[in-house]
Parts: sequence; C-alpha cells; structure tokens
Amino acid sequence: MKLTNSQKKVIESKARFKVLVCGRGFGKTAIATEALLYKAVTKDNSRVVYIGPTIQQTRDIAWKRLISRTKDIAIKTNQTTLEITVPTEQKKQSDIILRGWEAIDTLRGQEFDMIVIDEVASMRNFWEGWEEVLRPTLRISQGPVIFMGTPKGFNHFYDLYCTNKESWESFTFTSYDNPHLPVAEIELAKAQLPENTFAQEYLASFKKMEGLVFKEFQREKHIKDMPLDGQKMASIDFGYTDPTAILTIYKTSSDVYYVEDELYRSGMIEDEMIEYMKAVDATAVYPDPANPAQIEALRRKGVRVREVIKGKDSIISGINKLKELFIQNKLFISPKCKNLINELEQYAFDSNKKDTPVGGFDHSIDSLRYAIQMTYHSKANIEQKRMINKLDYLFIDKAFRDNRKDTTYE
Repeated sequence: MKLTNSQKKVIESKARFKVLVCGRGFGKTAIATEALLYKAVTKDNSRVVYIGPTIQQTRDIAWKRLISRTKDIAIKTNQTTLEITVPTEQKKQSDIILRGWEAIDTLRGQEFDMIVIDEVASMRNFWEGWEEVLRPTLRISQGPVIFMGTPKGFNHFYDLYCTNKESWESFTFTSYDNPHLPVAEIELAKAQLPENTFAQEYLASFKKMEGLVFKEFQREKHIKDMPLDGQKMASIDFGYTDPTAILTIYKTSSDVYYVEDELYRSGMIEDEMIEYMKAVDATAVYPDPANPAQIEALRRKGVRVREVIKGKDSIISGINKLKELFIQNKLFISPKCKNLINELEQYAFDSNKKDTPVGGFDHSIDSLRYAIQMTYHSKANIEQKRMINKLDYLFIDKAFRDNRKDTTYE
C-alpha cells in the first residue's frame, strides 16, 4: 500500500513511543495497518495488537482493512476472536490481534511485540489501563507503541502528546494533509461546524470540550506542587468494576485545598483499601455514604471516618462549591493526580439535559465532592447561616419578651 508523505514520517520514525494527533480522514488506520503488518512479518513468532475504543469499532474500522491487506498471505483468520495469523520472512508465523478498550483487562498478563491504541482521547480510565495492563505486556519485547486519534479536550491524550522524553515523538497532521481527501468536503465541514469543533476534528487542535462542567478549571492556574500544609484529609468513592477513587487532600486554615495524591484502581478489594487508608493516616476521611458496609469495615480498623450527608441536589451543590473554589484560586491539584485532572477536563453536561452531568468521568470528582461538601462553607452559605441565626435570635428574643411579667421595656 502506498503511503502519503505525512504517513511515511510516522512509520519511518525511530522513536519507540509515537503519539499521532490527526484530523478526521487523515489516514491513521492505514498507518496502524502497515505498522502492525510490518512488525508481524519481520519478527518471528511475534504478537501485535490493535486496540480500538470498543470491539465493534475495532471490527468496523481496523478489521476490514487488515483482512483486505492480508487476504493473499494470511495463514489463518478468525472472525470471532478477530485474530489473523501471517507468515514471517523466515517462514514462521506471527499473530495480529484486535481488541476493544472496554475489555482491556483481558489483556492483563499477556505479552506483545507492538501495540497500537486508536482514538486514545475516548478511552475511559486510560492511565489505569495503560500503566497497569498494557505497559507490562511489553516488558520482555520492549516493543513500540503508537498512540493515535483526534483531540477531545485537554485530557490524557494531550498529556501523551506533550511528553518530552527520550524515545518519544509526537506528530500533528490536519485533514488537509491527506492529498486524497477532497478539500471541498473539509471546507463544507468548516462552514457547518462550530469553530472549536472544526479545530479539533479537522485541524487536530486541542480545545476545551463543549458543555464542560468545570470551565473554571485551568491547568496553568490550578495544577501545581504545593507545600503539604494544614489538615490532612482523604475522600473515597467506592468502586470495583468502576475504579475506587481515593484522594489525599490538605486544607489550610484559610480554606485553601490541595489534592496531593490519588489512588484510582478497578478491582480493589476491601482489605487492600483498608491497608491503603491506614497508610494514608488522614485525620478525617470522607467516604461515599452509599456503602455503609465498607464504611463500617474502615471504622473497625481505626480509620477516622466522618459522616458525609448528600442531601437533595448534592451533586450540583458539590459541583458549585468546587467551581467556586477554582474561581477563588483556592483549589489546587498535584500534577501526579492524572485521573482527577482527566475527569475535570472530560466531565460534561448532557446535551439534552443541560443541568445533568454525564456519568463516567466522575469517580475522582465524586470523591473530591464528599470532602469539599463537608468541610467548605461558601460565602453564600455563610451569609445564609448568618441570616438564619439573626432570625432565630429575633424570634427567641420576642418570645422571651412576650412571656415576661415585667413589661417595662414594652
């Protein structure tokens, strides 16, 4: 297959880790196909894997292209498992495997010689999947990885793109960089789409997503290393299939919060969570009240659990408190809290229900909400309490005076 000059730049790069940010229609699937096939036929007994957002997307996009590309050489093709066996140059065999990110945990403990991850920006719980499942599969082969896709806000894909380390290289190509894509089609999309949407989808530019919940959050302001000062707290959003999200938070006497560390892990059992919380040794722990059994287990082991009261509209109320803290520059996050940062830049309102956030990118945010809701009193709340206290005082004072026998002051 003949590649464009832009595609050749990616294929010919000597970097082990390549991050390809490109516009729609650029031809990234062709790059994935050629890179995987080349590795498979040049390394005996190799196992290479393509991972799409879902198994259906993988089947619809990469599988069809790989089947077409290998139709004349494939030794064996399995339509059910999405695996192709091809001959190598030394007349041995290698396997090309296709999988979906939603079942990423099934790759745990396997070994690969190359990995291609497509539409990286759409992958939920990316850091857990990459660092705990996929990265170890390359420990023996030390094989290459291609991370590729179209931007979707400033999330983990942006962090990968900005990686400045030896053996890493990042590429950016727009839809215009594919000479086979009609320019008229791109211009039509430009005329019909919002400016930011076109910039992301076709110009491969990182822009803030539409409908973000936390528009007030800004990387340059709110992500920093800070002194560990004040009360040490922790918060927990329980999970198992979904990740358990635990945050370590410091609160100063002037109501400045600093999220110093995070744990974000699926499949975490109760004993592991208890040991972790004992090691954190926070003076106050704010857990999701929806799981009383786990809260009681923590309490029995000496973890200083505090009550969390959700109440009516607790999600929106908690969100508003976080937004207020970001506006006041009183909430900061350590750069190592990658999952919390990712959620803040992905958490968005439902397009059909403007006041309802879409779940999925909210595990760490929920955890943070519990601690903030129980420890931070916004200016509006303080004024409301002052008014209530004043009214209570007037009511009590009048009742006292009405019941006095001495009416000198009436």
